[in-house]
Amino acid sequence: MTILDGIKSSRLIPGDGTHAFRDPAVICRDGVFRLYCTYVETEADGGIYMYTVLMRSTDLVHWSAPRKLTPRDRALNFSSPGNIVEWRGEYVMCLQTYCRENGEKYGNERSRIWTMRSRDLENWDEPRPLMVKGDVPLSGMGRMIDPYLIYDGASGLWNCFYKQNGVSRSTSPDLERWEYRGAFPGGENVSVIRRGGEYLMFHSPENGIGVKRSFDLEHWEDAGALLTFGQRDWLWARGRLTAGFVLPYEEDGETVYLMFFHGTGPEDERVDFDRNASIGLAWSRDLVRWEWR
Repeated sequence: MTILDGIKSSRLIPGDGTHAFRDPAVICRDGVFRLYCTYVETEADGGIYMYTVLMRSTDLVHWSAPRKLTPRDRALNFSSPGNIVEWRGEYVMCLQTYCRENGEKYGNERSRIWTMRSRDLENWDEPRPLMVKGDVPLSGMGRMIDPYLIYDGASGLWNCFYKQNGVSRSTSPDLERWEYRGAFPGGENVSVIRRGGEYLMFHSPENGIGVKRSFDLEHWEDAGALLTFGQRDWLWARGRLTAGFVLPYEEDGETVYLMFFHGTGPEDERVDFDRNASIGLAWSRDLVRWEWR
């Protein structure tokens, strides 16, 4: 029996009329899946707040209640964790601010990208800005969201991909000193994995998950069809399917690629942006053919 045998529905964590779960990032250690995501909460007076939260599971079916890791502050709205990496004895999570202090529907021009650090994946320090434009001050960096970190062993550099002018890329030797490397066409919520001698990038255009391929993390080409899984039959994702995060998972000597994503529905996400968003799951053994339930 594998962990996927217990999955009865691809809708893992359901949202509702006052709660939305978006932008998943997952790490598995010692048999525990820790899922970090954007949690959007509509309060009784109609006020809307966004948080980064943590939920835990050992079977991908039963999840702990969301535990808020970031403050209640519409001028910050820490959210959209990209991934969690290990560096110099610590875990590092990248995430964004999605500033909506003036009642904006979407994050305003003050939205930036950040990191938080932890030694146990449970307790996290205060967020620090990712200065991915080098010497450019935080106020001059422009709106940027949806960061993702990946280390390139060939160059000895960390790469940060983020949403600005398409997909922007910066590199660093230590996650502190950064150099901007340019931008290329692509969608939101980038997730990158290495497979053999190549890298695969999963990104989110208007709907679905797009795929790109690279051999150097700099030059990218489109690869494969747009992924929408069972969206046609899922009312809970009918409005939009997006924000795919791929986690390689080893079980019985085989690698299964778990793609966590969020779906909004039945209304279009432009209507239901702050509600009715759920975390979903699909999986693949070759990153070409995908399965779901």
